[in-house]
Amino acid sequence: MSATATLDSSPTLPRRAWRARLRAWWQSRLPLTDTLLLTQRNVYILPTRAGWMLAATLGVLLVAAINYQLNLGYLLTFLLAGSAAASMVICHNTLRGLTLQLLPPQPLFAGALAVLDIKLTNARRAPRHAIGVALLEGAHWSWADVPAQGQAAVQVSFQPARRGLHRVPVLTAETRFPLGNFRVWTVWRPAARVLVYPAPEPQAPPLPPGEPRAGSGVAAGARASGEFDGVRAYQRGDPTRLIVWKKFAKSEELVSRDTQQLQRQALWLDHARAGALDAEARLSRLTAWVLAADAQHLDYGLRLPGVEIPPAGGAAQRLRCLEALAKA
Repeated sequence: MSATATLDSSPTLPRRAWRARLRAWWQSRLPLTDTLLLTQRNVYILPTRAGWMLAATLGVLLVAAINYQLNLGYLLTFLLAGSAAASMVICHNTLRGLTLQLLPPQPLFAGALAVLDIKLTNARRAPRHAIGVALLEGAHWSWADVPAQGQAAVQVSFQPARRGLHRVPVLTAETRFPLGNFRVWTVWRPAARVLVYPAPEPQAPPLPPGEPRAGSGVAAGARASGEFDGVRAYQRGDPTRLIVWKKFAKSEELVSRDTQQLQRQALWLDHARAGALDAEARLSRLTAWVLAADAQHLDYGLRLPGVEIPPAGGAAQRLRCLEALAKA
């Protein structure tokens, strides 16, 4: 029998698939919310490994006390059992009543870590200690103590697989305070989504040549390479944003952008003119061009299959174009 057949016939695989389907079904029943108030209906508690060991030890102590009729043995056994019962109540109350709030996630570029800012709010008059938050399928925890009638902030990060709009993964919060013999936890399914832009091309070519505006009388393709807008000698009173600092750093020549030529030409970042690349590489090049045009304070437009954003400038135009590239 081949190794493949042996692997496929392993009983572990159906068991794992069954567990995965059960976990997906259970998580689908959780409400989608960015603010979660923890109550007795969504907080769970079970003994930890140390808790089970404590229970076994208490059982041995009780049998020994009964067998040898040791009054001090009874005292020690019930004292430890009472402490464990009290710690169970304290542990459960540490998490119950806490409010978890996910702040709106910030967009990011593909390949970077998405950082989730979570605010923990404590409305009661006693502090809450050793509260951890993490991804349900993750291993890195962020811990915090929440003061009485105060707030604390924790951060959880994950790496989206690719560009686009991604739902925030399922989160979990837990505590084992005070003795560590009980684990109290909750499962949280946020409704927020994270927008992931394409990663900009590391060494993108210069911006494409400008296209003549309607009625400008400028021949198409007047510029074939180099900077998009023309330059002229610096004149006193020119705004600093029009000065070509890169040219000044190379040749120590102070020149300004020619705003008249800028008005005659329109910069279009066209998907069809991004080069003979695959789809993702073209989007990466367009992303780099959007960032370069925005850094140079240019007005630019974006053309994608089925989408056309007219030329404009500023932060709003940059965000509009990056969002279109992420969803392309």
